[in-house]
Amino acid sequence: MNARDRLLAEIPAEERHHEAAGIATAFLEGGDGPPIVLLHGPGEFAAKWLYVIPGLVATNRVVAPDLPGHGESGVPDGELDAERVLDWLDELIARTCPEPPVLVGHVLGGAIAARYACRRGARLDRLVLVDSLGLAPFRPAPSFGLAMVRFLARPSERSYERFMRRCSHDLDALQAQMGELWRPFEDYNLEGARSPVGKAALRALMKKVGTPVIPPGDLANIAVPTALIWGRHDLAIRPRIAEAASARYGWPLHVVDGVADDPPRDAPEAFIEALRDALAEQSEKEAA
Repeated sequence: MNARDRLLAEIPAEERHHEAAGIATAFLEGGDGPPIVLLHGPGEFAAKWLYVIPGLVATNRVVAPDLPGHGESGVPDGELDAERVLDWLDELIARTCPEPPVLVGHVLGGAIAARYACRRGARLDRLVLVDSLGLAPFRPAPSFGLAMVRFLARPSERSYERFMRRCSHDLDALQAQMGELWRPFEDYNLEGARSPVGKAALRALMKKVGTPVIPPGDLANIAVPTALIWGRHDLAIRPRIAEAASARYGWPLHVVDGVADDPPRDAPEAFIEALRDALAEQSEKEAA
């Protein structure tokens, strides 16, 4: 069993394949109830939601795609730009969600989700941004930036571990938590980082969608109820960015303790609790 199949075997969802906006797309689908669409971060894949999906499928229909050029999803003929990505997400939602979904985006997935809500928010029920790009200039801590550049330039077990020690507040605890799944998780991440197609897609998505700052006027015009979830020790997109966005746009902020930039991976139970709290708060506001 290869690394991807080993990870997918642990997830209570079926892997499916559709074409969306001319992009061959792999996605996980499972559960019944109000739909939730999960968009992962840069260089990742749908199985990053490994420990989150089991807690959500009990009450929700969950759709988790591999982003274009990531995992088993392909890339389009022509340019992979913001408009193409929004069209891709639009078609994916239309194919998989019988009603407007909660859209949850993490880091790069957050920038995609926020841009989608700016342009096509009427097609969503809720928006949740998790340690999201796009809200402010991307200026990570120097230690994070150096480890990231070294890993992207020369992906190896050593550079990956050094990078992960900046992405995770306690990598040793994460490795213990994942147990025998850590090795296939690491292997599949390295496989993606070494892929020429994956590298090109990551560069295009970060340049066109992830790192450009979304105009504040566009963010202010998001009409769909929006919430933020952030890791307290995030070195890539500092918590103060979330605090400023929360104050400026009135978006509730839920900070997860003991984690860096990936609450869904490092503290899945706390993340699910924060997600459910955020959705409950939004429902209460609408009912008031």
